[in-house]
Amino acid sequence: MSQLITADLVDLDLSADTKEAAARSLAERMAAAGRVTDLEAFLADVAAREAQMPTGLDGGIGIPHCRSAHVTEPTLAFGRSPAGIDFGAPDGPADLVFLIAAPAGADDDHLTILSALARRLADSAFTEALRAERAPGRAAALVRGETPPPAAETMPGGRPDTTDPEARQAPAAAPGSDDSGPVPFRIVAVTSCPTGIAHTYMAAEALQRAGEEEGVDLRVETQGSAGFRRIDPAVVAAADAVILAHDVEVREKARFAGKPVVDVGVKAAVNRPAALIAEAREKAAQAGAAAPAAPASPQTTGPAPMDEDTEGEGFGTRLRTWLMTGVSYMVPFVAAGGLLIALAFALGGYQIGDAPSVAEHFAWGEAASWAALMFQTGQAAFGFLVPVLAGFIAYGMADRPGLVPGFVGGAIAVAIDAGFLGGLAAGLLAGAVVASIQRLSVPAALRGIMPVVVIPLVSSAVVGFLMFVVVGGPIASFQKAMTDWLGGLSGANAVLLGVLLGLMMCFDLGGPVNKVAYAFAVGGLATPTDGSLKVMAAVMAAGMVPPLGMALATTVRARLFAKAERENGKAAWVLGASFISEGAIPFAAADPLRVIPSAMAGGAVTGALSMAFGATLRAPHGGLFVVPLIGDALLYVVAIAAGTVVTAALVVLLKSHRGRTAAPATAGTPAGEPVSA
Repeated sequence: MSQLITADLVDLDLSADTKEAAARSLAERMAAAGRVTDLEAFLADVAAREAQMPTGLDGGIGIPHCRSAHVTEPTLAFGRSPAGIDFGAPDGPADLVFLIAAPAGADDDHLTILSALARRLADSAFTEALRAERAPGRAAALVRGETPPPAAETMPGGRPDTTDPEARQAPAAAPGSDDSGPVPFRIVAVTSCPTGIAHTYMAAEALQRAGEEEGVDLRVETQGSAGFRRIDPAVVAAADAVILAHDVEVREKARFAGKPVVDVGVKAAVNRPAALIAEAREKAAQAGAAAPAAPASPQTTGPAPMDEDTEGEGFGTRLRTWLMTGVSYMVPFVAAGGLLIALAFALGGYQIGDAPSVAEHFAWGEAASWAALMFQTGQAAFGFLVPVLAGFIAYGMADRPGLVPGFVGGAIAVAIDAGFLGGLAAGLLAGAVVASIQRLSVPAALRGIMPVVVIPLVSSAVVGFLMFVVVGGPIASFQKAMTDWLGGLSGANAVLLGVLLGLMMCFDLGGPVNKVAYAFAVGGLATPTDGSLKVMAAVMAAGMVPPLGMALATTVRARLFAKAERENGKAAWVLGASFISEGAIPFAAADPLRVIPSAMAGGAVTGALSMAFGATLRAPHGGLFVVPLIGDALLYVVAIAAGTVVTAALVVLLKSHRGRTAAPATAGTPAGEPVSA
């Protein structure tokens, strides 16, 4: 197993002046070392992660990082910038830049080392030693932990600088000890970020340091890429307050029910941990004033997660989060089932849907049998779409107790032909019912059976009654009316729907609005009609336009784009052709006011033309690689090409206008910087 960082992966005079250029410079070292197989695709993954949230940290640190299929082993490259590079940190540019690359299926041991590094970045002795080091080999050894920082054998506060992130617990007395001193204020915290590599552990370290300074007994659970070790239930029970610093769903949130909770993004814990501790104290004081006689082990199940961890958010924001949770779990079923069905049609023709069960008849040497196998397997996967959607909407609202009534409600929606809309309603009803039950006061003797018997039983019965007797019928009627409407779409109505779907697909490039349009389209595949197949075709075509448009723009007018953008443009050709709208995110992040409107205009044109041409699509994904499965494939490609040209033309026009208003470029323009055309 190779070392995480070597001298070849260290640049002590990083000359890059943008974060994109810095990432490229360090990634090139990784590629030269054989640790990155596709430089451009890897940089696209880094840019997509950067677009989610800036990776600059207070103290002059930048930590661009991602998990990528193009990384062969966990790797870290370090660069020191004399001038500083803007990574979006509140206190200014970063002079210490760490590019962290982890494979999609990274080894846990290496991820633990990465986690330990992320924690050490909070140690000023460590960072100052890196700023003073002059030899790449010694800098690499320092990063690996083989060379301690000068006069820093221990971390501030006397804690050892161990490489085991789970050993970095606060040394306070355990609950129930007979320490004669005053009992400190007790906080439990959870930290997590999208990749689970850097911010997760830096937030944990910042909270622990702030807790020591404030005299607080603070225990942190890091839910990172290397998994997580649960805080002892006794510690949770004795805690006075909870801090959740996360950008992804916290696992097993029900453990903290009934506790005062501070819920923030992970960067808040990195940048202002003391303020979060103060807020936790204040919430605990308010809770104590409201219920001064409450015992340490509450007699109620506590408020549902949908209430406690979304405090301060509007209902619209919470509703979007719940729906997107369901959609995100449904999409893999859509992709697997839809592609299997599309391949079955390509191999055996549309009549393959009438084939007998392969369990009764399967001939190994007949193509028709293999086509029937793929079709029936795809149909089985599609059968889970609505139950999975409903189950995980309820999960997003009420955590694990919502799964059973959610799946039951989704299955009922399928049984009564309420379809996709019925699944949405069932998930919301199930989550609301479970949340209501969780608010009830119950005797202590019943608390143990609540999650495994009472909540599943009662909530499933209530959701079943509501779906079968109350709301299921009207929803099924509306679903049928919508299906009939889609089936009869023609002329101007179809074109207008194509425009709307195209605008939605290109508005946020893989975000919630994009996912709503996509979910609307794939919902129609469960009961395919000519209209629903046209909608699926329009949605996929429009989603391909933003990256293809940016790729074309960087090709025809390269001088309008920075060097890093021109390189991203090469990767955008493949991403766009594969129906990965996120390929345009690096461009939108750098210049949203020009890129997003241009992408929306191109998507609207493509959506309108696809509907006008009557193109159909039975596969929910695949981009240009499933063109043989598309009805009116030639006109479909024309629609995509038209939208691509519109997007590229508008971007070039808007950027050219910006260039004319700027000072003319001179021969001294730095390499890679955009100049006017």
